[in-house]
Amino acid sequence: MIYLKTEDQIDFLRESSLLVCKTLALIGTLVKPGVVTFELDKIAEEFIRDNKALPGFKGLYGCPSTLLTSVNSEVVHGLPNKIPLKDGDIVSIDCGVLMNEFYGDVAYTFQVGNVSEETKNLLTVTKECLNLGIQAAIAGNRVGDIGFAIQHHAENHGYSVVRELVGHGLGKKLHEAPEVPNYGKRGGGVLLKEGLVIAIEPMINLKSRSVKQLDDGWTIATADGMPSAHFEHDVVVRKGKAEVLSDHSIIEEALNKK
Repeated sequence: MIYLKTEDQIDFLRESSLLVCKTLALIGTLVKPGVVTFELDKIAEEFIRDNKALPGFKGLYGCPSTLLTSVNSEVVHGLPNKIPLKDGDIVSIDCGVLMNEFYGDVAYTFQVGNVSEETKNLLTVTKECLNLGIQAAIAGNRVGDIGFAIQHHAENHGYSVVRELVGHGLGKKLHEAPEVPNYGKRGGGVLLKEGLVIAIEPMINLKSRSVKQLDDGWTIATADGMPSAHFEHDVVVRKGKAEVLSDHSIIEEALNKK
C-alpha cells in the first residue's frame, strides 16, 4: 500500500528529516583520523534524545545502533565499532529519527583527513546522482525515471550502481512502499503522485556493482574491496519540482567551520 501524505504529515516528516541532518552535522564535525565510530554512535543517540526524539534505527529489525557507519568498501549497514578511522578513509553515516510518529532518514559520506582525488570524484558524482534522481521525482513521472537518471549519470562516469539495495517510501514506517531503485528504465515502475514521500539514496561503487554481506550479518560491502559512496535525501513528489525535506547544507556548513 502506498500512502500519500497530507501537508501536516509532510511538516512532521520535514521536522524529523532536519533533525537527522543536525545530528549528522554534529557527528561530521567529529569525524577525523583516530576517532572510533562506536563513540560517534553514543553521541548521536544522546543528541537525538536531547531533542525529544528517538533513534529511528536502534531496535528496528534488531539493529543495535543509532548510526550505521560504513567505511571505504562498506556500502551500507556497517555497525559502529572501536576501529579508529584512518587518514584517507571515507565513512558513510546513515541515521534515522522517529519524532511525532514520523521518520526521517538521511545519509552522508564523510571524508576522513586527506582523501584521494579518485575517491573525491566518486563522492562528487554520487551527490550529482542524488540531485538528478530528485529532479526526476515529479508527479506524472515513474519510479523508473528516478532510477534511470541515477544509473545513467553514474555509468557515464565509469561507476556502477548497487542493485540489491534501494530507496523507499517514508512515513510512519521507516520503509514504506514503493521501493525506489537506483537503476531503471524511463517510464517504468510505479506512477509518482503528489504527496508521496520517498527516500532517494544512490549507492555508487567505484568499480564492480557486486556486493557481499559480511559475517556480522549487517554490513554490505563491495565484492571487489573498492570504495563505495552513499548519499540520501527525503523528498516529496510535487508537480513540476520535487521538494527536498532534508538539508545537506546543514551538514556542509558545519564541516566548513570544522
